[in-house]
Amino acid sequence: METILTITNLTKKFGYLTAVKDLSFTINKGNVYGILGPNGSGKSTTLGIVLNVVNKTSGDFSWFNGLTSTHDALKKVGAIIERPNFYPYMTAYQNLKLVCKIKGVDFSKIDEKLELVNLLDRKNSKFETFSLGMKQRLAIASALLNDPEILILDEPTNGLDPQGIHQIRRLIQFIASQGTTILLASHLLDEVEKVCTHVVVLRKGEKLYSGRVDEMISSHGFLELKTEDTNMLVQFLENKKMFGKIKVEDDLITAFLDEPMDTKTVNKMLFENGIILTHLVKRKESLEEQFLQLTDNN
Repeated sequence: METILTITNLTKKFGYLTAVKDLSFTINKGNVYGILGPNGSGKSTTLGIVLNVVNKTSGDFSWFNGLTSTHDALKKVGAIIERPNFYPYMTAYQNLKLVCKIKGVDFSKIDEKLELVNLLDRKNSKFETFSLGMKQRLAIASALLNDPEILILDEPTNGLDPQGIHQIRRLIQFIASQGTTILLASHLLDEVEKVCTHVVVLRKGEKLYSGRVDEMISSHGFLELKTEDTNMLVQFLENKKMFGKIKVEDDLITAFLDEPMDTKTVNKMLFENGIILTHLVKRKESLEEQFLQLTDNN
């Protein structure tokens, strides 16, 4: 699999503050990567370093298997790491024409990219008349003019209304389906779960997890159970190694599984031990629950 970006033991200090600490991860072609973490976790700093706008303190990063200099590699990168910065009194088309001149791209790309972001019908409208969501979509069109191999987005849905958020997320999914690798920073678990295939979880500049979203924790899910004698059931579950954390809320027991187990097996085991269930459901943990477990345990 072709490697787009490799980050190795990257550290960035601002005086006494360590914004990024000994961070390592790899981005392979054709996936959507999310850097997930609360504000101040080092997401934007990491993106700034690999885009050569922030100097690293130590560690290293390399683009495209290390076969290309950063300067040349960045010609194959599209990025939006700040709010869209266009001339308000110029049209969408005129603004993108300027970007084409800077990037050395043919003007014929403009209509193609405006159509991609669903703004072709507004190509002759001034930038100042655009909504925040439209401005963000125009910025994505601008970043795609040079047909980059990777698109980098920092908090792409920040400040948008629900419709704008939905449009940007669908656009990201479509761009990814066309073969462009995407790296986005977000503090929204929901965003990463819906859009990304892989996630790097950061807290205070440190990596807590890196891997596939659907394998974020080797989770076997959890069971929701009810019975007439709650205390007896809790006691039984606590003595079995296949169950991890157990929570009780009113008469509902939640038992997290440490190994794979189906409801039929659980029901049979409890029945054989004199416990008759009135409710039994198996659920998969959401990314949010897994994220909270990750951050609780560190």
